Amino acid sequence: MHRPAVRLDLISGANAAAFAVDAAVNAAASAFPEWSRWTTAERAKIMRNLMPALDAHRREFSALAAEEVGASRSWTEFNIDLAIGMLAHVASLGPALEDRLIIDPQSGKRSVIRRQPAGVALGMVPWNAPITLGVRAIAGALMCGNTVVMKGSERCPKTHQYLVDVLNASGLPKGVLNCVISSAEDAHDTMVQLIAHPCIRRINFTGSTRVGRDVAMEAARHLKPVLLELSGKAPLIVLEDADLDAAVEAACFGAFFNQGQICMSTDWIIVVKAVADTFVAKLEARTRQIVAADPVYEAATLGRMISAEAADRVNGLIEDAVSKGARLLVGGQIDGCVMQPALLDGIAANMRAYREETFGPLASIMRVHDADEAVSIANDSQFGLNAAVFSRDLDRAQAIADRLEYGVVQINGPTVHDDPSMPFGGMKQSGFGRFGGEQAINEFTELRWIATHQDGRSPTL
Repeated sequence: MHRPAVRLDLISGANAAAFAVDAAVNAAASAFPEWSRWTTAERAKIMRNLMPALDAHRREFSALAAEEVGASRSWTEFNIDLAIGMLAHVASLGPALEDRLIIDPQSGKRSVIRRQPAGVALGMVPWNAPITLGVRAIAGALMCGNTVVMKGSERCPKTHQYLVDVLNASGLPKGVLNCVISSAEDAHDTMVQLIAHPCIRRINFTGSTRVGRDVAMEAARHLKPVLLELSGKAPLIVLEDADLDAAVEAACFGAFFNQGQICMSTDWIIVVKAVADTFVAKLEARTRQIVAADPVYEAATLGRMISAEAADRVNGLIEDAVSKGARLLVGGQIDGCVMQPALLDGIAANMRAYREETFGPLASIMRVHDADEAVSIANDSQFGLNAAVFSRDLDRAQAIADRLEYGVVQINGPTVHDDPSMPFGGMKQSGFGRFGGEQAINEFTELRWIATHQDGRSPTL
C-alpha cells in the first residue's frame, strides 16, 4: 500500500488549542463573505470538481485508513464511492437554494423567502467511516454557502488531514475549508472552544450518544443550532414469509461490515419462531465463511477493530450474555485488535447485549412469536437510528415500518444503507436533525422572510 506523507499539527495543551481554534475559525470567517456571494452554480461546479480528486486518491486513502483504523480495502472503497455520491447530490441542490417570491393578491405585498448561508459551520467527524462522514460533515454546508472548520478524529488524524488537503488542492478557495485535530487528551477542550467561538454559527456532530450529549449541552449554552447523528442499535426483523437467503446476506452485511463499527450496524436480529431454526442455521453457516484480519498485513473480508480494548468490550457483552443463558454459535475469537464475527442466540432483556450498542462484529438473535412481539422488542430501545424488515408481503412490511420508532427503515434490505438524496437521522437517543436530501438545507442555512409593502397598503394607527 502507498502511504502518503501527511503533515500533521496535532493540538496538544490548552494554549495550543486556543491558538489553533482561533486560526482555523478566523480563516473560515475571513473567507465567508466572498464564498457566500458565489452563485449556487459556481459552488456546484466546485463540488463536482472534488469528485474526481477523491477517486484519484483511492490507494492513498486505503493505506491510511488501514493503518490508522484497521479498515479493509472494501470498506474504504465503499466510503469513497458514497462520498462521491454525496458531492454529486449536494451539487444538484442549487434550485432548492433559490429565492421564492410570493405576492399577496389582496395587498400586493411581495414576500421573498430566502435561504441564506449561516456563516462558519463546524463539522465534527468520527473515525469509523473517515471519508464518508468527513465529506458528509462539510459538503452540504459548503454548497449552502458556508465556510467550514472540520474537527477531525484523533483516532485517524492522517486520514482526515489528507482528506482536507486533497479537497483544498482541488479548487476550494483558501480558507473555505479548514481542519483542526487535537490529541485525545485535548479533544473535549478543543470541542468546547470551537463551539464557543463567536464566529461558529452551525454545528454538526456524528459520534456516540455519550459525547453527543456534551456537544448538545455546549451548543445550548451558546444558543447555536446543532445536528446530531449518534449511536444506534439497529434491529433486523425476519418474518415467517421472508426470503431467508436474502435476509441472511443482509444480516451478515449489516452486522459485520467494517467489523460492525457503523452506527447503522445490525445489532440484533429478531426472527419469528416459525422460521427461526432454518434461518439461524443458514446465518451460522454464512458467518463461518467470513474472516477478519489486520488489513496492513493480510487481505480478508473484514479488517481489525479500532483497538484491543474495543474487542475486549464486545467480548464482555458475549460473556455476560452466555452467563445468563445465551449460546455463542460461532466466532468471537480475539487476536489483539482482530475479532472474528460472532453470533449469539437466545438474547433476553436482562443481558447487556439487549440494551447496549454493540459496535463490533457481534449479532444477537432473539426469537419471537409474531410480528407484534418483534415490533414491541425493537421499540424497547433508547436508540432509534435505523432498522430493517424482511417480508414478501410489502404492504405488511410497510405497516410494520410505520410502527417502528426509527428514523430510517429498510424493507428487504440491510440496515447498513445510505442514499445521499434521502434524509438520514435518528429518533430518541440517536440524535436529531437530518443529513442528506433537500431537508439537509435546513441545517445549514438561515431561512428569512423579506417583505416589500405597497404604498398606502400598510396599517396605520
